[in-house]
Amino acid sequence: MTADNASTKDNALTLGALMAEAVGALHDAGIENARMDARILLSDAAGVDGSRIAAWPEDVVGADAVAKFRDMVARRLRHEPVSRILGVRDFWRHSFRLSPETLDPRPDSETIVELALDWLEDADAPTVLDFGTGTGCLLLSIIGDLQNASGLGVDISEGAVSCARENAQRLDLADQVEFRVSDWDSAITDGERQTGFDLVVANPPYITQADMETLSPEVREYDPRLALTDEGDGLGAYRILSQVAFSLVKPARFVIFEIGQGQEEDVARLLVEAGFVGVEYREDLGGIVRCVAAKKTRCSVGRCVI
Repeated sequence: MTADNASTKDNALTLGALMAEAVGALHDAGIENARMDARILLSDAAGVDGSRIAAWPEDVVGADAVAKFRDMVARRLRHEPVSRILGVRDFWRHSFRLSPETLDPRPDSETIVELALDWLEDADAPTVLDFGTGTGCLLLSIIGDLQNASGLGVDISEGAVSCARENAQRLDLADQVEFRVSDWDSAITDGERQTGFDLVVANPPYITQADMETLSPEVREYDPRLALTDEGDGLGAYRILSQVAFSLVKPARFVIFEIGQGQEEDVARLLVEAGFVGVEYREDLGGIVRCVAAKKTRCSVGRCVI
């Protein structure tokens, strides 16, 4: 892009001129939703509401904001997601900061939050354990919508744990959650194992090694590979987590895993083999089974009940 534009006066650029410039460049580069992306980025760079761009396109934009906007557009032309450029992603009812070590939360993952809240809405001070917490979006969204809830999020990445802690502080939930660096359940204390959790959730790496090359550059090049794939058949994390979750879930309580498309039967089988019962599926807004959930039995002398 260049500074020369017929819509400028005395070298000043307007909102409308910058929009036209960016939309053209993004469209030519094959970026989907070019107009929407340009509007979001210009709104942030210029510090104006998105509606003002359409209502007052003749508004002049300062030089610093122009430079910031053009840098943002250049990053988008390299397929960096808008959320990465802004450094935040809206998820559920909150805005979460991102880091290079975290996945960019997707709306499909809100399916886990919906199911968790359905199951725990009447629970008394429920406890939640989130494996591979990333930004903390799942744990913090669930805890934030429940009465007297508390939770623990673990992640193998120190950068992810730092990001999750920052998000907890921003959402005023730091007193209700804790985040630890952990390889699977290595950081779970003996006391926590004995007490157990009301709910275990996880959005583990489930993309197969073969499918990695089919992902969009926005995902393949900007999400951490460790959070996307197990470098195998996509089921490696579930083989471990199904067993770990069963050892940590309280009797008569729950586990919810996010899955990739078509993985529901395999993951359900692993949960049943681990000892869970009552497997349920939950579809996302696209009609794809996005979650597999199950319950741990409560056993007494001579009988087990769900």
